[in-house]
Amino acid sequence: MLPRILLALLPATLSIQGEPANHRKPSTDAELKYWLENMIVHHGFSTKEVTQATGMKKSEIGKAVKRLGIGGKKPPRRTSDDPLKVLPYPGGRHPRIGFLDGAIGPQRETKVSIFTPWDENDYVVADVPEAIWSNLGLTYLAHTHVPTVWSKKKVALEKLEWDRKSDGGLVMERKLPNGIAFGTRIRPGKELVLMEMWLRNGSSQKLTGMRVQNCVMLKMARGFNQQTNDNKLLEKDWCACSSKDGKRWIVTGWTPIHRSWANPPVPCLHADPQFPDCEPGKTVRLRGYVAFHEGEDVEKAAAKWNALIKD
Repeated sequence: MLPRILLALLPATLSIQGEPANHRKPSTDAELKYWLENMIVHHGFSTKEVTQATGMKKSEIGKAVKRLGIGGKKPPRRTSDDPLKVLPYPGGRHPRIGFLDGAIGPQRETKVSIFTPWDENDYVVADVPEAIWSNLGLTYLAHTHVPTVWSKKKVALEKLEWDRKSDGGLVMERKLPNGIAFGTRIRPGKELVLMEMWLRNGSSQKLTGMRVQNCVMLKMARGFNQQTNDNKLLEKDWCACSSKDGKRWIVTGWTPIHRSWANPPVPCLHADPQFPDCEPGKTVRLRGYVAFHEGEDVEKAAAKWNALIKD
């Protein structure tokens, strides 16, 4: 496992190697304060990582941190009654350890950070969705890697942001140029984060084979981010990663499921679902979760959570 300080340096190396600029500068003081607190207080970003996420100069960041009262601020302690902390992932720090050429310029509008209940500094990044395939081809991809329906046509998709709800939930919606729209709703709970995805067929043809790739990246979850599958459980409709002592687990599941798998170089977990076929004008849905479990009976916990999303 790489030390945390080395993990944080990875994005700078990637940027030097030519990753395209993907920064977003907040347009108001309120947004600037929110994103600086998100990056510095909660994610522990360095000044260089804030620069990569915002495009701001080092001097601008320093002045803003002082003016907005962010310097030295610590994240609030979570109690057992609090829901899990979920924040929009700000970009600027690549969410993978390895296989970086398979995720160039990761887009932040599909990514959320889910902080572990046992350490306020550790989190996983859930990419929901990372990709959507259909009978049309690769219909959406949340980074640059293989060509999509749109990149082949040289059509650039607009940058979006999560809609932040007062209850801590997050909502993202995107409409594609051909009329297809999709979105994700995130709802934090005490031991798991519930997720719902929907897709509305605004095109003129039936959509089939709509496989979805949802990725839970483990880079910043210390004790879980070994680049191996030896610490993973890959079951039919869920998968999990264990700590070294096997007493703590990060679990994810989706329904209806297509397949569960894991990618050691990233490292990450996948419980990838598939949307039902969808006629023009109709909407289809998926349900899933990311959860944390302490104890050796992870199978029992996963069975409970999978029953919950199937109700």
